[in-house]
Parts: sequence; structure tokens; C-alpha cells
Amino acid sequence: MEETIYVLCTLTALSCAWLLLQAYRRTRYRLLLWSGIFFAITTAHNVLLMVDKLVVPAADMTLYRYGLGLLALAVLLPGLIFVRE
Repeated sequence: MEETIYVLCTLTALSCAWLLLQAYRRTRYRLLLWSGIFFAITTAHNVLLMVDKLVVPAADMTLYRYGLGLLALAVLLPGLIFVRE
């Protein structure tokens, strides 16, 4: 059951990234770009979570997962603060 949840979360983040980046290509509204990049990194975070928990459960990739989560927030936060369009 947890495999299904991990896959669905990954597909949801990937879909959000795809839709946001497509909308950015049409409108050039920069907040869509930052949000799309955030969800793209979140997709990588979810893939790493699946690898950590399902593929190689003996390895501890918690630090890498937290690093990706921090990177995703570091991309989104300036976009939320400084975009004035």
C-alpha cells in the first residue's frame, strides 16, 4: 500500500510541475516558474524517498532527502517574496 502512495505523490508533484511550467511558457508570469521548479525538485525528493524506503531500505538517505526539500523551499521562498508582477 505504501508503494502506491509514494507513486501517487510522485506523479502528483510531476503533474503540478508540468502544468505550472507549461503555464509559465504561455504567460511568462515568474511566480509560475518558481512554483514549477519547486514541484520539479519535490518530484526528485519523492523519487529519492521511494529509493530510500523501497529499493534500498538498508541505506539511510534521510540527509539527502532533507537537502532536496530544503533546496525546493530555497527556490520557492525568494520567488514568493520578490516577484512583483
